[in-house]
Amino acid sequence: MNRLIKFIEKNILGKKVLGLFILTNLVYTFMLTVTIPKTMEFSNGMKLLDMMPLGYDLVYINTLFETLGENGRQVYLTNQLPVDMIYPFLFGISYCLLIGFFLKKLNKLDSFFFYLCFLPLIEGIADYLENFGIFTMLYNFPEFSQFTAKVTNVFSVVKSIATTVFFIALIITLLMLVISKIKERRKTSANNV
Repeated sequence: MNRLIKFIEKNILGKKVLGLFILTNLVYTFMLTVTIPKTMEFSNGMKLLDMMPLGYDLVYINTLFETLGENGRQVYLTNQLPVDMIYPFLFGISYCLLIGFFLKKLNKLDSFFFYLCFLPLIEGIADYLENFGIFTMLYNFPEFSQFTAKVTNVFSVVKSIATTVFFIALIITLLMLVISKIKERRKTSANNV
């Protein structure tokens, strides 16, 4: 735990956090505008598994993979998934440092609020496990196990929950920071009068 706190404190310099944030969102934008649409050209409007926050079942997976066809499954394997193997690492690190940066500004990094830094890391790990499951199912289609489908679905839902909770926590943290700055300005203005 102390090692993570030290890592965060050492790396929450504004320029580093901003650089990682920009890089993470460039990769995300690339996926949204290039690799996901390229894969979905084969899906007949069906959502890809990584884009289903409430999960999916075995029937949906089989229908999607059949609809994608051999070419679509190959594009999923060779275009979307390789980029999505970079994104979880970037998301986990950059958003862990981002919330750590804001918590430090609030003097809350050494409190129980520190545990919020784990949310993006949990999301990143769940995203990797989801990706490995999707890779396994695509590679072995149509012979993948129902167990693999269920476990992959669990990781997709965990990823979604962690992401949602994290962004709610980030918004609350930002609101706390804004309120803190407003109070500081009012206090400074009152002292100057």
